[in-house]
Amino acid sequence: MNLFSRLFKSSSEISEIPKVKFGRFSDTYKSDEKYRAWDESILKFEEGLFDESFDLFFQYLSDESQRNVKWSKEADVIHFEILQGSKKITGSIDKEIIKAEAKIATTDSLNIGFLRRMIELNYTLKYGRYALDSNDSLTLVFDSYLLDGSPYKLYYALKEIAVNADKQDDLLVSEFDMLNPINTGHLGEIPVAEKAIKYQFLKKTIQLLFKTIDESKLSVDQYAGGIAYTMLNACYKLDYLLKPEGQTMEALERIHRTYFAQDRKSTVEKNVAIRKELIKIQEKTESEFHTELYQSSATFGITSPTNHNQFVSFVDGELPNMDWYAENNHHEIARSIPEYIIGYCLFNYALPKPDKEMLHLYYQITEPEYFSKLGFESTFYDLEEKKFDRKAIKKAVERIQKVNRAKFPRFQPNISTLDFSSVHQFAKTYLLMMRLLDLTKV
Repeated sequence: MNLFSRLFKSSSEISEIPKVKFGRFSDTYKSDEKYRAWDESILKFEEGLFDESFDLFFQYLSDESQRNVKWSKEADVIHFEILQGSKKITGSIDKEIIKAEAKIATTDSLNIGFLRRMIELNYTLKYGRYALDSNDSLTLVFDSYLLDGSPYKLYYALKEIAVNADKQDDLLVSEFDMLNPINTGHLGEIPVAEKAIKYQFLKKTIQLLFKTIDESKLSVDQYAGGIAYTMLNACYKLDYLLKPEGQTMEALERIHRTYFAQDRKSTVEKNVAIRKELIKIQEKTESEFHTELYQSSATFGITSPTNHNQFVSFVDGELPNMDWYAENNHHEIARSIPEYIIGYCLFNYALPKPDKEMLHLYYQITEPEYFSKLGFESTFYDLEEKKFDRKAIKKAVERIQKVNRAKFPRFQPNISTLDFSSVHQFAKTYLLMMRLLDLTKV
């Protein structure tokens, strides 16, 4: 059961919680025991006790809820297996060499197109390299002398080949017909009903986005910033709530890169490019989108760890931009700005646990239809009456406070500061409430 599910049900109802995952995996939220294993691994390596060092290293990487790492020792050789999304990384450590590889795809023929792509991608790698194995399978490989393979180096090397292999397999297989998937037997199926709900949400979100922009009667030149906020908000929301893989995930990341690229293009030009990307996503057939939804385990996170103060700084820099739109009755665009802040942070950062859980709760409050269809209890907002359930929201926040009390004893959200008069005012005051939180650890 995922963490967020525990926050919104009583202990007697836990068995009924839908097993739906949200957002990008992060390996930041490890126990103190895991961090002790990491520190001891480094000490053992420096002492030359390599077997003990690597045993502690894999203990650090392992996540019992993910079942992501296996390792064993046979005849003085450590064999290991690591899962990262759709890819499996296998390797060995003997008395001299560390080896690891991630098979990306098999090939029917050697096409100059994907071979050239691999050569180009090799220049972006620091530890690994793309190669062809003896069966002409496209593979990401890493090797190092044992004496050079400290836990620091091994962690970043394994992360590099794992993250890149996981990203490239879906993209390459969909682009080049001669490539076929490999080593995907560990992936789990998502129920068809859940996939259908996610596809409907995808279509509805983009349709509503375009309707909001087109009916706002705002000049696309004069108010390009507000339009950008609205589109980026939709992009980040889809990434977090749907958790797509493959082409859709890459398209959402491309939208993010397009907007923040230092390429001297105007916001208007970037908005046009982003809208084209969203139209392509919207035009995906249901069967095409379903192939990009599956259950997987992960070992390495791709979001950057950040602290609460950085979150506060981001809120302070962006939130005032909603005021003009709210004062001039462009309420949907006004709402999109605090939601952009929420989505951006979840897309890019591994926030402290209380922050992440509070931002997840915001989505659960303001997207009641989606969460209800997925099987979650969703009594926070009545869409017909357009009314918040204050008591339900208060209880949900109190549950988050309770589960984080041991590590964050000063974490005390002040619910009385929330404005329930409209969704955009609620969104604004929700972030203002969060910015005042004290997340000092014990």
